[in-house]
Amino acid sequence: MRTIKNIFVHCTATPQHITPEQLLSAFRRRGWTAPGYHYVIRANGNIVKLLDDLFVANGVAGHNRHAVHVAYIGGIDAQGRAVDNRTPEQRNALRTQLRVLLTHYPGARILGHRDISPDRNANGRVDACERIKACPCFDAAEEYADLRPVRQEAA
Repeated sequence: MRTIKNIFVHCTATPQHITPEQLLSAFRRRGWTAPGYHYVIRANGNIVKLLDDLFVANGVAGHNRHAVHVAYIGGIDAQGRAVDNRTPEQRNALRTQLRVLLTHYPGARILGHRDISPDRNANGRVDACERIKACPCFDAAEEYADLRPVRQEAA
């Protein structure tokens, strides 16, 4: 079992109609043996598992060994610009999936991909001007700061 320290939230930076199969094909074209995400969330809120948590995904270079990656399909507008275009169904499914993951990995931090950008001005946080990526196009750490693990029912 891997030690999971971070749960990264991503957007796929694709139109919302892209299928999980198309994402997997894109990863293979890059020469990746593992996808970039463990889970993706379709526009209708359906969660698709691309890779078991036991395996390392290619979500954030240099941070994958101890991470699980969840992405919503979307994250760009019609002109290809970064935008938080999560549907209400994706918002609900993402929140639910993160709660489930926290149950399995209670000590993990929830971060957006963008939060791994370097703090170039050394002020203790990654400012918008320092971000290498916009992904997931919203502040995941702040939005999900209230999440707690799902309680396990007594047997």
